[in-house]
Amino acid sequence: MVISQLVSAVWSMLPAYVPNNAAVLSGGGDPIDGGRTLGGRRLLGDGKTWRGTAVGSVVGVVLAVVLNLVRERAETKLGVSLPEFSLGGAVGLSVGAMLGDIAASFLKRRTGRERGASFPLVDQLDFVVGALGLAKLLSPSWFSRTFTPVRLVVVVLVTPVLHLVTNGIAYLLGLKDEPW
Repeated sequence: MVISQLVSAVWSMLPAYVPNNAAVLSGGGDPIDGGRTLGGRRLLGDGKTWRGTAVGSVVGVVLAVVLNLVRERAETKLGVSLPEFSLGGAVGLSVGAMLGDIAASFLKRRTGRERGASFPLVDQLDFVVGALGLAKLLSPSWFSRTFTPVRLVVVVLVTPVLHLVTNGIAYLLGLKDEPW
């Protein structure tokens, strides 16, 4: 039961987990804030770009489509019931993840944190809040079927650990400047 919930929760969140990683790999380009400031601080900073946001969003949706194609085989191999992604759910998870990360960047700047500075829990859960919020808004019935209360608890508990591990690996590989 625990393993089943863990596997289903991670599967359900993959279109939200992957976009920020894709954005890092494809980043660069024009910053979303265009260099604008508020109160003497950048709105978002150079790390939030149009290209990274677009690529991350598209990668998340494409991943959901691929997961739908392999879902039945994955269920058979894993012995776990896995949700199928609705279009609204896929878009909500991937675009919402990017928007959550952008919102956290805005909060970081308002609290005086520089790009790359640690912001515990916000760094690990910003994209989850954005992803789940937009998915619920765009596909409420799919969201309710997919993100049961137990699955939501698993997501909130497991995501910070996954986030720290994957960012640590990206840091060791030289893909990120900081390990958080």
